[in-house]
Amino acid sequence: MAKLLHASQDQLGAYNASPVSIVRGQLSDLGNSANVQSNNISIANNFGSKKFPQAIIIGVKKGGTRALLEFLRIHPDVRAVGAEPHFFDRFYDKGLEWYRNLMPRTLEGQITMEKTPSYFITKEAPRRVFSMSRHTKLITLTKSPGLPSFQNLAFRNATTGLIDTSWSAVRIGIYAKHLENWLRFFPLSRFLFVSGERLVTDPAGEMGRVQDFLGLKRVVTDKHFYFNQTKGFPCLKKPEGSSRPRCLGKSKGRPHPQIPSEVLLRLRDFYRPFNLKFYQMTGHDFGWD
Repeated sequence: MAKLLHASQDQLGAYNASPVSIVRGQLSDLGNSANVQSNNISIANNFGSKKFPQAIIIGVKKGGTRALLEFLRIHPDVRAVGAEPHFFDRFYDKGLEWYRNLMPRTLEGQITMEKTPSYFITKEAPRRVFSMSRHTKLITLTKSPGLPSFQNLAFRNATTGLIDTSWSAVRIGIYAKHLENWLRFFPLSRFLFVSGERLVTDPAGEMGRVQDFLGLKRVVTDKHFYFNQTKGFPCLKKPEGSSRPRCLGKSKGRPHPQIPSEVLLRLRDFYRPFNLKFYQMTGHDFGWD
């Protein structure tokens, strides 16, 4: 039945609805005339409608957001934009209709998503997202600040141990500061904080939390993953009909350089008060200290 109900792919995302959802959506659409209404209601046709995202992965850079999105796209009730739209930080002047047109079409019961990790640190982003919809669910994927990918560049003076706080990569890791900006517009209940470390060690467990937060059935489970020893990162098992498993690109899950322990200690000392405040704000201890 699934083969008979094959649908073509949108330009920005694979069509992954179940056959039952397709039939239900097509029958529903026959009774609906195409019309334009405000905000989350959009033009409908026989293949679904384009809506503003009900959930956005807003951060953080290098935290594993691409992996999280790809894992979510296995779910038949998730449709997501493949490329990062950067609407709320770079292209806001293009307007909401331009943004909505980037979205893949969805059927009844499906949710629309996008991910742009720079939103988390963009001062104007919370107000702009709130203006679109105050009900947007916000997913933030966090990792221990000061990971080895930039630790050798983080110091203004390596001898004295003075941290270069003017460097953007250092400022990104001050999560509490950025979260304060978002909490001016959204209550904590609209956020889910996903552990980047646990997404690697227990992808099925973290994906269970994400699916619960989005109100989805737990479809993505441990049966979908295997651990790639070369990358040191979980990959998706090959889908039916495919000759190879799905792993992220060469730049993802790459090994990091070895950094002297004294450098790590200096960075951890720098981030510790910010981390503790972040734990207090989120009500969650991520164990980075």
